[in-house]
Amino acid sequence: MEANPLDRLWARGRVSAGDRVRRLRAKGFQVAQCAIAAGVAWWLAQEVLGHQTPFFAPIAAVVSLGTSYGQRLRRVMEVAIGVGAGVLVGDLLVNQIGTGWWQLTLIVGLAMSAALLLDGGQLLVTQAAVQSIVVSTLLPDPAAGLTRWSDALVGGAVALVAATAVPAAPLRRPRDQAALVIEKIAALLRAASEVMVSGEVEPALDLLADARATDYLIRELQDAADEGLSVVASSPFRIRHRPGLRQMAELVDPLDRSLRSTRVLVRRTAVAAYHRRSVPHSYAVLCTDLADAADVVAVELHANRRADAARPHLLAVGNATGQVERTDDLSTEVVLAQIRSVVVDLLLLTGLDALEATDALPPPRR
Repeated sequence: MEANPLDRLWARGRVSAGDRVRRLRAKGFQVAQCAIAAGVAWWLAQEVLGHQTPFFAPIAAVVSLGTSYGQRLRRVMEVAIGVGAGVLVGDLLVNQIGTGWWQLTLIVGLAMSAALLLDGGQLLVTQAAVQSIVVSTLLPDPAAGLTRWSDALVGGAVALVAATAVPAAPLRRPRDQAALVIEKIAALLRAASEVMVSGEVEPALDLLADARATDYLIRELQDAADEGLSVVASSPFRIRHRPGLRQMAELVDPLDRSLRSTRVLVRRTAVAAYHRRSVPHSYAVLCTDLADAADVVAVELHANRRADAARPHLLAVGNATGQVERTDDLSTEVVLAQIRSVVVDLLLLTGLDALEATDALPPPRR
């Protein structure tokens, strides 16, 4: 029976709300960091420098930090230069030509052109335009040009200091996400083994749908690796983690291949079940043993170690693929070929290169 539209809408709303809460939790540190930096920038500009309304200080701090770790140092420089260019052009021209619609058009055009001549990025150019608008419309006070520029510098300096303070969570996330990918591979392999034994169509199709919905895992892994590298690039206190994070980033490609090979294995298993073609029991055993080996890989990744301890388990499965019986059915043969492919892909996580991993497996039995 088809679900009631209201029930579907309610279920979708709950899923969406859960995703939003998870996103807020993931960005909680950055939000708190921006809020604190804004307050500190205002306090410094007002209490230390004596500026009455240091409007640009918290703006520069928040825009520079943002809610991502990527290229924070570059953002700080671009915001500081962009605000300075916008304030300078706005103050100079307002003092000479006054304010109005055509003056605003001219001021924004010149501010953006100046930013482009400075070889600025999109953020720098945008900030120059925005600040020239603010200066020429909301705060047209030429005498406050130096004050506004120093406020922007205060905000940028606070952001620069705040950018060096990052939690350890983004550094742990790549290896945790990598382990999650391996755990999913192990789960798919075990489910495929059960389908090979039972030959039931419905579980096979459900498994196929599950396998096809795993692309997001690799995207999240790549995002986690990029974020981790951005953290060590912006924080001198985390620089010692750079080699480990680079090593983890290099695992994205073999993990992607491992998951793709597993999806092909699942698809061929589902095809065999759909056409009522039996799969040798030894293939199901291989899938279970390979899932156990993948679990060892996941444990090592969680512990922030290269998966050397899993190599003997993977090699044992690889050797077994050369001893099992062969069939004349193409789909079944592809299942065996994909088991071997997954073994090779996972061996790359243990420190072997592609040629060594391929050569480590014996040729299939004739």
